[in-house]
Amino acid sequence: MAVSVRGLYFVVTLFLGSFFGSIFMLGPVLPLMLLSPAWYRWITDRIVATWLTLPVSLLELVFGVKVVITGDGFIPGERSVIIMNHRTRLDWMFLWCCLLRYSYLRLEKICLKAALKAVPGFGWAMQVACFIFIQRRWVDDKKHMENMLDYFCDIREPLQLLLFPEGTDLTENTRAKSDAFAATNSLPKFDYVLHPRTTGFTFIVEKLRKGDNLDAVHDITVAYPKNIPQTERHLILGFFPREIHFHVRRYPVALLPTSSSELESWCRDRWAEKEARLRDFYSGQPRAFDRDGVAHVPPCKTELRVGLIKAASLLYWSSFIALCFAGLWMWAPFRLYFLVMVGVYMAQQKLVGGLELLELSCHRYWKSVAADMGKKNKVLMGKCNDD
Repeated sequence: MAVSVRGLYFVVTLFLGSFFGSIFMLGPVLPLMLLSPAWYRWITDRIVATWLTLPVSLLELVFGVKVVITGDGFIPGERSVIIMNHRTRLDWMFLWCCLLRYSYLRLEKICLKAALKAVPGFGWAMQVACFIFIQRRWVDDKKHMENMLDYFCDIREPLQLLLFPEGTDLTENTRAKSDAFAATNSLPKFDYVLHPRTTGFTFIVEKLRKGDNLDAVHDITVAYPKNIPQTERHLILGFFPREIHFHVRRYPVALLPTSSSELESWCRDRWAEKEARLRDFYSGQPRAFDRDGVAHVPPCKTELRVGLIKAASLLYWSSFIALCFAGLWMWAPFRLYFLVMVGVYMAQQKLVGGLELLELSCHRYWKSVAADMGKKNKVLMGKCNDD
């Protein structure tokens, strides 16, 4: 199959936006991490969110993708864990079409494979965004995930953490493994989802709930009624989804089970519901979670506002990329800064393992300094009272 001009335009634009954005938009803010990780997080979340609007703009304005959202919706600004079926390798990006309308993109964090952090541009921005990179080995991931969640609770910055409990996208190979797991554990076989891995989900919910940083769990089911782009390669070939459907169920934290075993059962029950929901979706006509094919949940942004955001994003990022090329062509200091920042990103990856780990270290340092100062103040106050 031939490479598509549309597909190349999409992928190259996203790459250049993330690459130049990491260097010229996020790069100048990096030193703030050393002085105030909390303020650094506040600023960088908002910068990264501007880039997250770019794929939405391209998908909807340029390629005409239709987005349909039904179900419960979001309460704007709430802190939540988002669990979602993993139909394709691109679901996480398509979800931004939903979050742009019903939430705030600056709140989103994603649990994703650690190998992605090494990708220039995309990986650098994900590190700055403080995404949670996992090895998919619980022995290795548990401590890192605990440190990241403790940090988010400490700085009191709201987050909506996207998690794919299935661990991988749905293919014939992964379905066969899921069926084998089901047979071994006396579970029903699924056709439209994979059996979820519940350990990480229960750990995250319990940790955030303990840290008073969780308002709800959003259970999102995604489906593609007309064509399914399974991998990045399909996008390069110009194979974009014509429609993306999201069905949202919101579960307030007060209604969630309290024990780990009950949370695991609760998660498995949600996946059994997804299987039934998707079976109905793909077997009915028209294919939709709601047969009217209309989003009935009022979003927190009007379609006019969403349209203006998408248009502004497309204009801004197209101009930004062009200006970056012009700067590299015309000004030696611009090129020098570019080379220095590329070196910084590559060097810190080898020396520290990722900017999110450096951010955690800075937070722990300032937290220990504050604790030491608190102890000294108590000692001084005690001496003053004795005098």
